Amino acid sequence: MNLYDVIIVGGSHAGLSTAMTLGRSLRRVLVIDNNQPCNRQTPYSHNFLTRDGETPATIAAIAREQVLRYPTVTLQTATVVGAAAVEDGFEVTTAVGEVLQTRKLLLATGLKDEMLPITGFAECWGISVLHCPYCHGYEVHGDKLGILANGNTAAELVSLIYNWSRDLVLFTNGPADFTAEQIASLQARKVQLVETPIVELEHSNGRLHTVRTTDGIAYALHAIFARVPFRQHSDLAAQLNCTLTDNGLIQATEFGETNVPGLFAAGDNTTLMRQVASAVANGTKAAAWINKELIQQGVYSPAAILQD
Repeated sequence: MNLYDVIIVGGSHAGLSTAMTLGRSLRRVLVIDNNQPCNRQTPYSHNFLTRDGETPATIAAIAREQVLRYPTVTLQTATVVGAAAVEDGFEVTTAVGEVLQTRKLLLATGLKDEMLPITGFAECWGISVLHCPYCHGYEVHGDKLGILANGNTAAELVSLIYNWSRDLVLFTNGPADFTAEQIASLQARKVQLVETPIVELEHSNGRLHTVRTTDGIAYALHAIFARVPFRQHSDLAAQLNCTLTDNGLIQATEFGETNVPGLFAAGDNTTLMRQVASAVANGTKAAAWINKELIQQGVYSPAAILQD
């Protein structure tokens, strides 16, 4: 069987960043990706120097082209369904039954957001139903904005989003659950509070224009910020007995080390800072640490590569 230095599961921004650094380190790398990034519906990416306003897909396409210039890096379109620790590292299995071996394994598998059961919500997700003001707040600053949350999460979001707009409508989607202090804070900011459940987000190709509640009232809004539940996009971390944090993220050090020796993780599956820039930084740091570990274990690039 072919033995790779590193297999990277997930070929979006974190995975490709890891692959580039490892390719430049002369490591034999395989990136396995199934072309299902969580941001595939997002029209624009921001806060990434030199690429502000590009689509995530465009950034990833440029990254793939550049990464594949390094001859020791290979990209394979497939879905990894199994992973296990073996004597010399790890063994991964794809959906078609292919078994591959690697000294080090990095999971850049991302997260899967759970869509709320509201008509139009999924279609607007990442376009006008937004999760991050640092990614999208500038584009809607000064607009009348909605916030879909309740309790402590809502209080936190209102305080945050108020920096971008002073005209906020808070939808608790049911009875409000606030402390007296939180109610006073909402009132001080003149936040309109709506407890009636939302029945539909009316939109045009994901562009929100109306939030309609079960009592028939319509609220004209161009964007709404929401926090939704999420889960690991893949169960590979669980298969490998990888420790998760209380909120379901893979527990990893700054350099991507997990509790499983030789297993690394980078990107959205490890952090709530779900931005392209953060994912790229995570991948670069993880790659440097992986290469360091390989060197410490006496694994150097083949002489044939150096002669080329």
